[in-house]
Amino acid sequence: MAGRKQTKIFVLDTNVILHDHNCIYQFKDNDIVIPLTVLEELDKFKKGNDPINFQAREFVRVLDDIVGEQLFNGGIKLNPESGKLIIATGKPFSDTMKQSFKEDIPDHRILAVAEFYTHENPKRKTILVTKDINLRMKAKSLGIVSEDYENDKIKDPEVFEKSILEIEGYSDGLIEKIYNEGAISLADSTLPDAPIPNKYYIFKGNKSSVLARYEASTNRIVRVEKTVAYGIKPRNAEQTFSLNSLLNPDIKLVSLSGKAGTGKTLLALAAAMEQHKQYDQILLARPIVALSNRDLGFLPGDAEEKISPYMQPLFDNLSVIKHAFNPRSQEYQKIDELLKEQRLIITPLAYIRGRSLSNAFFIVDEAQNLTPHEIKTIITRAGEGTKMVFTGDLQQIDSPYLDMKSNGLAYMTDRMRKQELFSHVNLVKGERSYLAELASDLL
Repeated sequence: MAGRKQTKIFVLDTNVILHDHNCIYQFKDNDIVIPLTVLEELDKFKKGNDPINFQAREFVRVLDDIVGEQLFNGGIKLNPESGKLIIATGKPFSDTMKQSFKEDIPDHRILAVAEFYTHENPKRKTILVTKDINLRMKAKSLGIVSEDYENDKIKDPEVFEKSILEIEGYSDGLIEKIYNEGAISLADSTLPDAPIPNKYYIFKGNKSSVLARYEASTNRIVRVEKTVAYGIKPRNAEQTFSLNSLLNPDIKLVSLSGKAGTGKTLLALAAAMEQHKQYDQILLARPIVALSNRDLGFLPGDAEEKISPYMQPLFDNLSVIKHAFNPRSQEYQKIDELLKEQRLIITPLAYIRGRSLSNAFFIVDEAQNLTPHEIKTIITRAGEGTKMVFTGDLQQIDSPYLDMKSNGLAYMTDRMRKQELFSHVNLVKGERSYLAELASDLL
């Protein structure tokens, strides 16, 4: 008779809860231990408008719903299939810990709890879960098993590099047919694999080539033409594909990834301006990740002056579009008009949290600095007629607890990539300048 599988004990760090306030429901039938010092740290984060403040408040509400004396005495089951949730009071530092860590700080108190459960339960595996790499290294130095929070990490980070498929030696006859008829059936396309919706292709024959997209609703490979959006002309195939997604009314959610200078934000804003008559409002927002993770209150000036440096790159992109036209032109004046009427708004992401966005073109810049939960919260605010665009560079993640596999932009792209209303394009070629391209590649 096979023995029952031995469950594990997971000790959670504060940053896991601040990353996902529902994390306690992600450990199946294993026990979860939350050190009391974690609750003390969460209390410091309850006030404020930043994402981590929201996560802290939501977790406290979740905990309040299940609170009971058993939480501190043996634990309480969250549901019939789950393990127990335990709030652990502080544990004494072992001699090894005293010799290794002189300071009595929250991280070390969490380590002490993890060490206690490791020694008290030799037949069960105790794991410290933290998004802090340094704390994981400290734990391992004490012989404590430690892991990152993996629940919302993508399995295949190369999904970003596979957004465009280039096929060499394609039939010149089929390329000519795509040009002349605008599309061919999937059955006639001779593709090696079944494509996902809105997959982009560069077909290269001996004498010709063509840009195309798989249209799932009609099961066809359709030609993608180079289109100008509010004075901005695509300079390469990647930018052409990006504008195709951005200008397609049937694609409601777009993800644009790529290094600095590839034109992600500029293309998104140009596409929004090109379609300004179709939407009640154009919103361009970005999360604020303060320097050294310090609150904006540390910066001088009033609220607008504190925020201004973070929003300036967005205004720079708007300036590029404006200067594609004569200052006396209707297009130039329309931008100023939309800004004045607040139909074109550039704002920190926190300022629009909680709003219901109906018939809006909503661009979220620097989305690689958002958690998966934050991305979900934003998308679920989309009302009827709204199009959402997320742009970001996975090589420039400013949050200390996110990486290429766990950030919101990667998570969303991985989960949504097979949906007909979604499209993703990874831009590789920099178009800002040769110097910018060289620096991005070499430095």
